[in-house]
Amino acid sequence: MFNPFKKSGGIDFIIVGLGNPGKEYENTRHNAGFITLDMIAGKYSIDVKRLKYKALVGTGKIGDKSVMLLKPQTFMNKSGEAVREAMNFYKLSPMNVVIISDDISLEPGRLRIRRKGSDGGQKGLRSIINLCKSDEFPRIKMGVGAKPEHFDLADWVLSKFTAADLSLFSKAAEAACDAARLIINGEIDKAMNLYNS
Repeated sequence: MFNPFKKSGGIDFIIVGLGNPGKEYENTRHNAGFITLDMIAGKYSIDVKRLKYKALVGTGKIGDKSVMLLKPQTFMNKSGEAVREAMNFYKLSPMNVVIISDDISLEPGRLRIRRKGSDGGQKGLRSIINLCKSDEFPRIKMGVGAKPEHFDLADWVLSKFTAADLSLFSKAAEAACDAARLIINGEIDKAMNLYNS
């Protein structure tokens, strides 16, 4: 059973949403993690407003677990700095840190849950894996669509969702809220069976 709790300071799990801070990046594909984390925050009435660990954070309960929701404010390719600071403070293992990120290999409306693995070319994940010296982070990868041929990759991930794609993405983000609850409950296999598509 996936339940490796190392309790310290009252936090059982950190859930990290990856993105870039600033108004100009709102509703861009690269901010899929921020958008999803905001939905989790709304569902569980957690305010993610306090600036700490180079991130915006909020704490609360999901079921019977104490969680911190964390949005790094370092820009994507330095996300590991915020994650490492918070992990070190609470003495949590990577298995107690859930990462939510965008994934260009999945269409909007799809998500994929992984127990661990490589960064898959996602620079925020790469920073976290490198700085925390582990790839054993459970993760929820949110589909944002493949880059069209005429687009530069950076331009594509920093582009805004179309209304149709945002509608599909929002449904996947709702599913991710439930998947996150299952993961922190030690039911990652159930989450993968239900939501991997």
